[in-house]
Amino acid sequence: MPGRPRVIIAGAGFAGLTCARRLKRVDVDVLLIDRNNYHLFTPLLYQVASALLDPGEVARPVRELIRPLHNVEFRQADVNGADLQRKLLLTDHGPIPYDYLVLATGAQTDYFGNESLARHAYGLTDLNEGLALRNRVLARFEASRWAKGAEERRTLLTFAIVGGGPTGVELAGAYAELIRLVLRKDFRDLDLKEVRVLLLEASDNVLGTFAPELQVAALRSLESKGVEVRLGARVAEVAKDSLTLASGEEIGTSTVVWTAGVMASSVGAALEVELGRQKRVKVGPTLQVPDYPSCFVIGDLAAASDGDAVLPMLIPVAMQEARRVAATIGDMVHKLPASPFRYKDPGIMATIGRNSAVAQLGSVHLSGFMGWAMWLVVHLVNVVSFRSRILVLINWAWDYLFYDRPVRLIVRAADDPRG
Repeated sequence: MPGRPRVIIAGAGFAGLTCARRLKRVDVDVLLIDRNNYHLFTPLLYQVASALLDPGEVARPVRELIRPLHNVEFRQADVNGADLQRKLLLTDHGPIPYDYLVLATGAQTDYFGNESLARHAYGLTDLNEGLALRNRVLARFEASRWAKGAEERRTLLTFAIVGGGPTGVELAGAYAELIRLVLRKDFRDLDLKEVRVLLLEASDNVLGTFAPELQVAALRSLESKGVEVRLGARVAEVAKDSLTLASGEEIGTSTVVWTAGVMASSVGAALEVELGRQKRVKVGPTLQVPDYPSCFVIGDLAAASDGDAVLPMLIPVAMQEARRVAATIGDMVHKLPASPFRYKDPGIMATIGRNSAVAQLGSVHLSGFMGWAMWLVVHLVNVVSFRSRILVLINWAWDYLFYDRPVRLIVRAADDPRG
């Protein structure tokens, strides 16, 4: 008697985990594979990088999360690609056969081929990068106490964030408040005039996908918190202790965070199929790879279209795609045709530190405290389902609101490959 169809899901992010959960009652066996054995709540990764949250508060073991899913098994492995003709997922532990394949391996930092950026700048797409950046920022403050002069100290205490999208804006706001509300108390001789948080954006506005009035509100909020925003500032090169703009201006800084670009993971390029912008895999209306109906691509790896526009790399997109693919696999198991994917836009939002955010929910535009309250509600709902510890989250929200939460300023003594 033949066994049940095997579904392999590559990637345990929001797309992969959502798909696995939706297959709970489908008559299939699911194998979930990821290079890490944890699921990362990426919307709060910037708070790990700014020392406001500990890693365990944004990362949970995959095995714990899939424990209620009796038809799902997890294996830790690096995914190198797939042989779509022979229906094999290629991993560092060898090829694994499948009946249905769901590729959800996410995105990685894109330095656009600029070697100086790749060598000296920090990305912020995974937990290791968040921890490295957290350690870097705190280490710069410790090192500044030994600086031999004002110029050296100013270079150590200048933090340049490149990219005025949601990640850059959120990180800049978090750094400004960390410095002003916490580090000023711990470093009693700290002169705030020597500390700079720079947000560099190549275009003429921050949060380019938001409505103009929200862009203005975000800019005002950043500036009120002490962030120095430079628009029309394209970074050309980064060195150990400086960065150079396309205009030729040189800025002394020993910490550059690159949030200005991401691209799909390397798995897409290894498939030998057609790729779109950001090396994303082009898929059909049903999220299947053309000519390979048993292979689906979802999340940041997929170049799925909504009309003429390619859907953005956002968590709501990934989760909605995952739910559609799970339903489609259930239909295909029963010999029914695949159904096209339709995206429902829930809106976008970004926080700019404590008590300030912007939210664009259809025709409803919120900023300031009201925007922050909406941001908090949305994230609480998602994190509660993610961690199932509502009391911990209520306590966290209260502490974050009043900023009484103790920040653990611990610097590990370790070599930094970026100097």
